[in-house]
Amino acid sequence: MSGHSKWSTIKRKKAVIDSQRGKIFSKIVREIIMAARIGGADPESNARLRLVLQKAKAANMPNDNIKRAIQKGSGGGEGADLEEIVFEAYGPYGVALLIDTLTDNKIRTISNVKNILSKAGGSMATKGAVSYLFERKGLILFEPGASEDHVMEIATEAGADDVVLHDDGSIEVTTALTAFIGVKDAFDAVSLVYEDAELTYMAGTSVNLTFEQAEKILKLVDKLEDDDDVQGVYGNHDIPADVMALLEG
Repeated sequence: MSGHSKWSTIKRKKAVIDSQRGKIFSKIVREIIMAARIGGADPESNARLRLVLQKAKAANMPNDNIKRAIQKGSGGGEGADLEEIVFEAYGPYGVALLIDTLTDNKIRTISNVKNILSKAGGSMATKGAVSYLFERKGLILFEPGASEDHVMEIATEAGADDVVLHDDGSIEVTTALTAFIGVKDAFDAVSLVYEDAELTYMAGTSVNLTFEQAEKILKLVDKLEDDDDVQGVYGNHDIPADVMALLEG
């Protein structure tokens, strides 16, 4: 979401994390299996695995769960049928969506995603109809209270693309895909604690939403992300700060 702080989105989701902990663990396990399958079991030489392990620890996933997932992925057994698919879609009000999935049953996933979109007034898009609007980027988020000068200094030296300070005090650092791990590691090296670090899809243009429109789009995103096979949903919707404040209230 381009017009408001991602910190607002994270705050909104924190309230439901505990009730969905089992589902969140299941999704992270799939990510670990896939990362270990592709790049091996050693996080030192597997940047993708290192990133998802950080996510697992942030979610307080037990170490035994993490170890089992790595073993499954690197052992070539369970998880061998997992497939990464990014679906393109349209939501209401002309909002473009990318739906990132990790599935062992493509037919089931397509059916579920189509059903959720249809009920919300959206639809699947043909390949390439939406993806050209987005660019794969690295995003590192600092919650309000972090030192802007320190973040700016480290980010600039490490090769980040941009540093944005939002009105709520949160700071977003964006990077090129190839620079993401280097920038993240630079923050880790000086113990600059961030709230979130992820690879994401960022839209070059956006659709401005009213309160009612934003409410409907966010409900759609929540429904999609609640599906077991969906790892993330990215849209080109822009929610103004005053509208987001009303939604949070």
